Amino acid sequence: MKLYKKIIDEAMGAQRADLSVLQRKRGQKFEVKDGRPYVDAVNKMKAGDGQSEAVIDLHVQSVNAHYDTLTSLTDYVRPEDDPFVEHYQTPAVLEILYDLDESFRKSVDKFIEEIAKSEALIGLESARRYAGFYGPTCVVDFALIPGSTSNVVNQILKKTDIPTDHKEAILAAKSWGMNTSYGVGDVFAHDIENGGTLAAAVDKEINELQFIYDEPMAAQVKLMESAGMSSFDPAKYMEEYRRKMEPYVKKAIDDEVHYANIVTVPAYCVGDIAHHIAQSTFNMCKDDMVMGIIEAGTDVMENTLRQNIDKFSGYDQLLALATGSTAAAAEYILELDGFNGPAVVEFLTRRFHNYVQLYPTRGAAAELHNCDFMDMIFRGWHIMDHARKTKAGSDAPLTPKVSGLPIDLSPVDNHDVIQNPQRYVYPACAITVRFAAMMSLADYPCLLTSEPVTATMMTNLIALDKKTAAAPVRACKNCASASCVDFRHQYCEYRNAV
Repeated sequence: MKLYKKIIDEAMGAQRADLSVLQRKRGQKFEVKDGRPYVDAVNKMKAGDGQSEAVIDLHVQSVNAHYDTLTSLTDYVRPEDDPFVEHYQTPAVLEILYDLDESFRKSVDKFIEEIAKSEALIGLESARRYAGFYGPTCVVDFALIPGSTSNVVNQILKKTDIPTDHKEAILAAKSWGMNTSYGVGDVFAHDIENGGTLAAAVDKEINELQFIYDEPMAAQVKLMESAGMSSFDPAKYMEEYRRKMEPYVKKAIDDEVHYANIVTVPAYCVGDIAHHIAQSTFNMCKDDMVMGIIEAGTDVMENTLRQNIDKFSGYDQLLALATGSTAAAAEYILELDGFNGPAVVEFLTRRFHNYVQLYPTRGAAAELHNCDFMDMIFRGWHIMDHARKTKAGSDAPLTPKVSGLPIDLSPVDNHDVIQNPQRYVYPACAITVRFAAMMSLADYPCLLTSEPVTATMMTNLIALDKKTAAAPVRACKNCASASCVDFRHQYCEYRNAV
């Protein structure tokens, strides 16, 4: 129970740090130093009984290296540039591993050779993503869903003759680990829309995929130049970040932490500084209803975790309950206005197929957060649907559960803004304002899902099992779109993960 409490305290500390900044500065001008409360929260993380200190250090020291490096380079990050701040860490860590372990570098070189031999596969997957064949797809998904980069990487790795642990590390580096901002198929789409032949477009796609593994830092710099990123110098950032993180990577290697965990832990945890705490978030949270939904979701999560602390039977249950509680809360809020998960999934999926035709060169990651949102509310719908059927016509309280543990939805019922939508639109017709706020969050659900909580808990779980590759998820994700509209299950790679 002591370790359960420690993990909950650290995860909610990260979430509350973000929330405190947003409540204070929403609608105002962002400064990079606004991320300081999150850094302070992360610095309270310590290794508990049975946990690897080296793994915890990868998380804590990465956040500090990110904050210190970023503040030395700029005091502001443009909204257009903030999505990329989580993409500079894995390239640097990979290059450290390349230099420290010649055998790993040789394995990566063999993988790069196998990319060149996979012309048919890469052409097929790039064409399918371009055409919207798989439906809404998170190209940078942390699972092995159809259309994701990790799905394609896994297919190539299965044919590559290298050690299994190296395969797992290479795969992890383009899932939870974010080796550059590149998503499979992007070069292909732009090239054919610019008049190139299909064959030439596939060749260019292969070259790009090889480049991000051969020279990850240089590749990320080039990607940022092409994206017009101007908030700071990405090369200087990665050089300084690499210098600061090298001793902690060495420590993790000495502690026999799986390379797959070394390339993933440092990346996901830094995004709160200049991404979740950022100008775009400040702007979005000007809306009282959006802010209220994030507040209520946070309270639902914390109440639920703390109320069940003496009932947990395993550490995985902590993460399942944390994410399941906010999924139920999101669905519950949708249902207040007569919407539900399946309806929204169909709506956003239909929109996706129109969007593909409107914007054939859409950003490779354009629909990634719509996918996160749909998966969350579809899961929440299952939880709430079961609870409503259990209650049926009885006087029993509505008690949704995850893994048999009850969820406390009272923060939604008691939130003054959420329960008074008539204050925010034409009062007699206030039947869609909460849904409208949820659609803002469909583009940006990071603090509802919640990413700081997931990152903190995952680091804690990895610290308990440092020798097992934690990413990507080697299980069926129960994708919302695939479950409701698009029949794509046979293209998933989760059963075949290396």
